[in-house]
Amino acid sequence: MFVEHRPDDRGQAHTLEAFTAALLLVAGLIFATQATAVTPLSASTSNQHVENQVEVAAQDVLTTTKASGDLTAAVLYYDDGFVGAGSGGAYTGLPDDPGHPLRAALKEAFDDRRIAFNVEVYYPDDGDVADTTMVDMGSPTDNAATASTRVPLYAADRFGENDELVLADDGPDEYFADPVGGSDTLYTVVEVRITAWQM
Repeated sequence: MFVEHRPDDRGQAHTLEAFTAALLLVAGLIFATQATAVTPLSASTSNQHVENQVEVAAQDVLTTTKASGDLTAAVLYYDDGFVGAGSGGAYTGLPDDPGHPLRAALKEAFDDRRIAFNVEVYYPDDGDVADTTMVDMGSPTDNAATASTRVPLYAADRFGENDELVLADDGPDEYFADPVGGSDTLYTVVEVRITAWQM
């Protein structure tokens, strides 16, 4: 007994469907790659690596300058604005004064590597937290890194361009942070925060 085979067009239809699906998939991929702009600031593994390096550099600056006393000296380098900062009271980049306590550390960690940074000092203010800016280089990018540390200031600490003022005597009138009260030795505790990002 013989089975009769009739012509079947289903194979051609399946082939045509597969070819159309492949064309749609390739067209979608081409459109997606054309629509997505890849820039140097796009999120990637290398950008995450750079962000991590910047964060480590910022923390290293804070740790080493705090240990050497330069961070405290920089916070006290204040006389109606940070000394030598100009009319705004904040530096717009690396401090010009070669004797500035943070200049060498900031230059080595950021300026020489073309990394922008802001340095802000936060302090208690009547139950709230206020801040003053030491260095303002603009608005950070989305992948900016931040590091911070706390610095205690004592009533006997001297501040001003030539250390001519004493926090216990002149602080409430001349210094940006008021005393926290309740202690004859501790004046206040400030938090120094560095925000850094690749230019």
